[in-house]
Order: sequence, then C-alpha cells, then structure tokens
Amino acid sequence: MTETQQFCRILRERSSEHTSAGQLLCANRHYGQVVSILRQELDSLVRAVFLLSNDLTERQHYIHQTLNNEKWTRPNSKTQITDRHMVDLADSLHGWTNSVYKLGCAFIHLSPMADYRNENPFQQLTIDEIDDIKQHLNNYHGFPLDKVLSIATVSPYLLRVLDKVSSNLECYIASLESETVRNLFDI
Repeated sequence: MTETQQFCRILRERSSEHTSAGQLLCANRHYGQVVSILRQELDSLVRAVFLLSNDLTERQHYIHQTLNNEKWTRPNSKTQITDRHMVDLADSLHGWTNSVYKLGCAFIHLSPMADYRNENPFQQLTIDEIDDIKQHLNNYHGFPLDKVLSIATVSPYLLRVLDKVSSNLECYIASLESETVRNLFDI
C-alpha cells in the first residue's frame, strides 16, 4: 500500500466514524458534540484541499509527515502550515468553509456556546456571521432566511451539513487517489 493509499484510507475511516457518531449524537440531542464532529470532518476536508493545491512532490511530503505524526511544514523549511491557511484556501473554493470552521471551533473550545441548552449560542456571533450561516444553510439545505438561528432551528440541518462536507471530502479523496494535479475549482 502506498502512503497516499494509506492516507486516503485514514481519511475515509475517519469520515465514516464521523457520520456514525453524528447520527448517534443527533439522535441523543447532543448537538454541541455534533458541531464538534462537523469541525473534525472539516479538518479532513481542508487538508485534502490543501494537498490537492500542491504538486505531487509536495503532496507526498505532507502525506509522509502525517503518517509519521509530524506537523506539516513546507519542504526544506520549518515554516508550519497553519489551519488558517488551509481554511482560507478551502473557503475560496466553497465559500462556507470559514463559517463552519469558526462555529465548530466555538464548540470545541470551552466557550458560552457550550451552554446551548440554556442560551442561544448564535447570539455570540456578529450579525454578518449569522447572515453568512443563514445564507449558506439556505443555499445548500433550504433553511428559511426568516428563521432565527438557534439550536432548535439549526439542529435539523446538522446531519445534512455533515453529509455535504463528507461528500465534498470524498470527491477530494478520489482526486488524491488518482494522484493527478487538477484545478480545484473544476472539482
């Protein structure tokens, strides 16, 4: 098995586990954890997007680093590849990546968002952020723009969002497996 095949297997297994966990957590109304799972799935997606934005030699470099449990650094450099850089790249393709990432981080880190059963976590966001999330949910999943964002109004869409991220990830995994360099805007 090549390193790329091993890397892609890891991505797929992680994604499958995210889907299963998301379903169980939604069924038990643990929505904060579903958002955390969504953030983890997005982590895989932004890494796949980043890999596909590089030539095959650099791609192999980062895959090798992953399989050796090393932080990603530019070849022949100590400059680390940051999540911010990868999220921005993916956001330029999708337009929704940054919103999902930021929301997911708010649930991963201890914040007022964790009190979503008692307070509306979306009140922690700016009006622009709320509008972005509503617009993305509307564009991709039919969320009514006149609804207020809250866990109650968003929870029915969480698994759809996870599925959207997962299906995009699967397309990128297939591209990684083909080991071709493609224009990401055509995928």
